[in-house]
Amino acid sequence: MTQIFSLPRRHIMAAGLAAAALSASSLALAQKPARVLRIGYQKGWLSLLKSRGTLEKRLAPLGASVNWTEFNAGPVQLEALNVGSIDFGDVGEAPPIFAQAAGAPLVYAGATVPRPRLEAIILPKTSPIRTVAELRGKKIALNKGSNVHYFLVKLLEKNGLKYGDVQPVFLAPPDARAAFERGAVDAWVIWDPFLAAAQKALDARLLADATGLASNRQYYFTSRDFATKNAGILRVAIQEINAIDTWVSKNKAAAATELSAVLGLDIGVTELYVSRAAYGTAPITREILAEQQAIADTFFALKLIPKKLNLLHAAPVDLS
Repeated sequence: MTQIFSLPRRHIMAAGLAAAALSASSLALAQKPARVLRIGYQKGWLSLLKSRGTLEKRLAPLGASVNWTEFNAGPVQLEALNVGSIDFGDVGEAPPIFAQAAGAPLVYAGATVPRPRLEAIILPKTSPIRTVAELRGKKIALNKGSNVHYFLVKLLEKNGLKYGDVQPVFLAPPDARAAFERGAVDAWVIWDPFLAAAQKALDARLLADATGLASNRQYYFTSRDFATKNAGILRVAIQEINAIDTWVSKNKAAAATELSAVLGLDIGVTELYVSRAAYGTAPITREILAEQQAIADTFFALKLIPKKLNLLHAAPVDLS
């Protein structure tokens, strides 16, 4: 005869309460919002980081994931930051200055080493101009308020000219290239990879690059709120970006091939671009902010921004 044993009622109740507590705990854990690093990026170096997935692996132990959104320009990324759509992005020297002037909650998170050879002033191959001094009175195409705007001012100063001694023609890179090709401008101040493309496809002649005049760093930015709450996540992001830089510096041929596919450019263009870039990304320092301060002061003097800026207002929360 089979004997049936029954548990005491108090044991059954205890087991039921424990199960209910475990279920409630699991539900609360599932409903707890995970931390997400929302990255806005332009096609380029961050594309390489995205394709590898190493950032996601590093952030997983911190309970954080990554969301990627592609943009076609730095100013658009900064606007996305301003409205709270992204937390992190990459940009050149000039756009964050305009964003700060407009009141965006911008904080610098990291910067590359100086890369002055990635911007230059170029001439048509048949141009008779041989020196910067000969640019007096000439039409020079450039993107208004960009990194090359500052470079041009410094280049002219170095060679005894004032900004008013030349005729700036404000054009976005595609329009500037068209004007350059048809001879509507005498010179073009531009950055890579547009610079390398003009040299390769148009046989453009390089008159001067930014060496000794402008650092031409790439910057990584975030918001004040995100930086305050997620310093560890940002630290990992900068470390992983630097790891990509390190890889590219040691594997330039492979990097040029990969970048060629990402940018849709001829391999010869990306090889030239990669060959003259400098590599390394690190947290922001006071010295780097001083470089940005000089650019901001120049833009204020040119009346490109409406007020004088203090770049320390955009300093990282852990600036030493």
